[in-house]
Amino acid sequence: IQGFEAEEYAAAASELRLQTIDVPTLRGQITDADGNPFALSVEVRTVFVDPEEIEEDERDKVVSELTERFDLEAEEVAAKVDAAPSRYQVVTDGVRPDDWYEFRDLGLSGVGAEVDYERVYPDETGAADLVGFVGAEGHGLEGLEGYLDETLAGEAGKRQVEVANDGTQIPMAGGLVREPEPGQDVRLTLDRDIQWHTAQTLAEQVDALDAEGGSAIVSRPDGEVLAMADYPTYSQDDVGETTAEDWSNGAVSETFEPGSTNKVITVGSALEEGATTPESVFTVPYSLQYYDQTFRNAENDGTQRLTVNGIMAQSSNVGTIKVADEVGAQNLHTYMDAFGLGQPTGLDLPGEETGVLTDPDDWWGTQLPSVSIGHGLSVNAAQMASVYATIANGGERVDPTVIAGTVDPDGEFTAAEERESTRVVSEDTAEQLALMLEAVTSDEGTAPQARIDGYRVAGKTGTANRINPETGTYDDGGYTATFAGFAPADDPEIVVQV
Repeated sequence: IQGFEAEEYAAAASELRLQTIDVPTLRGQITDADGNPFALSVEVRTVFVDPEEIEEDERDKVVSELTERFDLEAEEVAAKVDAAPSRYQVVTDGVRPDDWYEFRDLGLSGVGAEVDYERVYPDETGAADLVGFVGAEGHGLEGLEGYLDETLAGEAGKRQVEVANDGTQIPMAGGLVREPEPGQDVRLTLDRDIQWHTAQTLAEQVDALDAEGGSAIVSRPDGEVLAMADYPTYSQDDVGETTAEDWSNGAVSETFEPGSTNKVITVGSALEEGATTPESVFTVPYSLQYYDQTFRNAENDGTQRLTVNGIMAQSSNVGTIKVADEVGAQNLHTYMDAFGLGQPTGLDLPGEETGVLTDPDDWWGTQLPSVSIGHGLSVNAAQMASVYATIANGGERVDPTVIAGTVDPDGEFTAAEERESTRVVSEDTAEQLALMLEAVTSDEGTAPQARIDGYRVAGKTGTANRINPETGTYDDGGYTATFAGFAPADDPEIVVQV
């Protein structure tokens, strides 16, 4: 056999010893619109020893140097150095290249290193709930890291290694079969500075109010998101101490009744249908009986004569219900649907909840007045941000987005697909609504605190009861307080929903 079939058996033996393993590749970055990273991969080293190659007179120094330089346990290092007949024992990983080069320059025998990559998240960006994190194997598990894993991950290379009888790998025993292909960078529409300030301010206000939590979204009128923050949040460098609930992005996963911020749709539909004008006058009592339910204004100012402008500025529940009666259930539902309620936002973010907007055919007697003032339906924050962005955008709704495009390893940028846009109300109606919303921030409105010196600010407050999950009722369920608006009111550039 040895004499006549040597080549065949040698080849068979080689095939038994050789295996193909993955060679790590560089995962793409997640950056803001200007290329500032929210997540990036840095090159590190996995340090190993080949016990058979360590010279006897260097053994003790190899153990002591590895222990001291990489902060390891001496007993564990010694056990790996003495693990004959093994040829490959990983001593530590995640070593910075400079630290490895410094060790390598000692010239000690039997110690080597392999290139690997470690995911790094710059501190305090306030974007953890949106960006997410990767797992131990380097694949995205949560947030954009998970959703965009195929784009970011690239393709690992392939290398053949020789496997000893005890199953250990001998690096470089085989050649490189396939070069690793780096992943693509993903460029977001976010602005790092706006994201940071949004997250910081949100955290301060949640703490100041002793609230359960909060979310905040900043966008352009065309739906490009500049910041998306959630609080409480977590550290991507300490995921092991957190839970799945901590990882959720409340801006899309938390649904709530919008309350009075929804009144802009009721009034907008009335204007668009020609049922009212901003100057139309209604007799508005403090309370209104609607079938078996009594609806009241927040303040008892008696019976008033209010224009639609005044109804919006004072956030009158009864006045808004009277406007809704002029519009009708089917028309109101049509506009709510066109503004994006009860359906995916278009952001395509993990964990998004679409909320609830029932068909008007299923509305009972008091559903029209309830829905018109923001009760009896649920939304997520991104949906309401999109409603106000639509008004700021002259009545045209553009699907919101957080992704600007991708950048390949050669630095070439490819823009994301063009987003769908829909005309919801006319430019005239949007302009009228903007003027009404500007009155909300006046001294006579409900949100004078939203004014900014030197700017015209439009917006709307909202307060809605929360369901108590233990009882299924509003009793002791607390409240959701919201504000949505934009500035400058006469030429909008920034939309904010909190």
